[in-house]
Amino acid sequence: MKNYSKILLLMAAVMLAGLAVFARMTISYRSHETDPLFINDIIQTVKENIDHIDSLENEDLGTQLKVFDSSGFMIYSTGGKEIEDVTSVEQSTYKGYICLAINEGGRFLGTAVIPDPDKNGYNIVRKKLIYAAAAFISVLLLSVVLYGVYVHRTIIRPFRKMEIFAEKVAQGELDAPVFLEKTNMFGSFTESFDIMREELKEARAREDALKIKEKEMVASLSHDLKTPITGIKLICELLSVKVTDSYVTDKISNIHQKAEQINVLVSDLLSSALDELGEMNVECRDEVSSILHELVAEHDIRSLAREGDIPECILNTDRIRLSQVIGNIISNSYKYADTPIDISYTIKDRCLAMSLRDYGNGVPEEEIGLITGKFYRGKSNSSGKDGNGLGLYISNELMNKMNGELICSCIEKGMTVTLMIPLA
Repeated sequence: MKNYSKILLLMAAVMLAGLAVFARMTISYRSHETDPLFINDIIQTVKENIDHIDSLENEDLGTQLKVFDSSGFMIYSTGGKEIEDVTSVEQSTYKGYICLAINEGGRFLGTAVIPDPDKNGYNIVRKKLIYAAAAFISVLLLSVVLYGVYVHRTIIRPFRKMEIFAEKVAQGELDAPVFLEKTNMFGSFTESFDIMREELKEARAREDALKIKEKEMVASLSHDLKTPITGIKLICELLSVKVTDSYVTDKISNIHQKAEQINVLVSDLLSSALDELGEMNVECRDEVSSILHELVAEHDIRSLAREGDIPECILNTDRIRLSQVIGNIISNSYKYADTPIDISYTIKDRCLAMSLRDYGNGVPEEEIGLITGKFYRGKSNSSGKDGNGLGLYISNELMNKMNGELICSCIEKGMTVTLMIPLA
């Protein structure tokens, strides 16, 4: 590009020098025809032939000529384009021709009109200068166009490719390389950029692999923890039957309750890890609606649930996953409301609507749409309470996978969670 710019500047300098030469010729042009001797010869020749003016045709005047008598009438003309438009002495003076007075012995005989040779030379050089300037401008414009095309191909277009490439990298699209020739101005720079893209892609792959390993570890540990927790719960149930001391029985009940809370938390962590790994599977099958009573009884360890009548119907659901959802909701009511739970059932839109309502402080209206988010815990009622913000998130995800829906609402006092369980 630097060489091209030097050539362009050199061409412009040469052309400007040429124009300067022509301008100098225009300014300094002088014709030999302006010699006073030449003008005296014209005057003398006309004077000698004024009485028989037609004889001037035999004379070699060296210029075009028109002769006017003392009254201003044209009496002779050699013709020619330079003075053909002259019809009077006044007109020739106005148009810049040379008017020569013919006198003899103090008597005015007439006027000879000839073209101004300096003006003719000036006009010739002026035309040449205009042609040269036009040629210079044309060549300069052509050079500018070619230079613009060169700049567009070697700088602007590659730079735009780099700009688009950078935007894709910023958006995380690391699969598409950028193609530019090594001979291009940006060639080496582009190659470095592409190496950076490949490094970022490999780093992302390593990061994703590490995250998967972390999630697999969490899932594995959560699964392994469920076995001892189940053992603790079974031992507590066995001891509660064998022991008659009320103090010991109360402590065993507390241990069983805490073990159940840990079991719920571990289940949430396991489900979350499986969901992120894409392995939280749901297998829906037809079940009778009476299983809902069994699932509620399974998780209502404090006997605070008050159930209504369950319509007889066939549900299409995953019993294990639905049990996990109901367990999460009842556990949340125990934790945050600690009030009786009213459970009602209605058939609505090809679903069995199971509504679980407690009578606690509820959730502010602005948080209703957020409480099913991952790791979100209510600001007003979660202070000092155990939890990780996964319960309702997992429940919502499981209901969606079972083609159902989980709806949270707060009407008057307390909170209501409605499970829309699809009918078979």
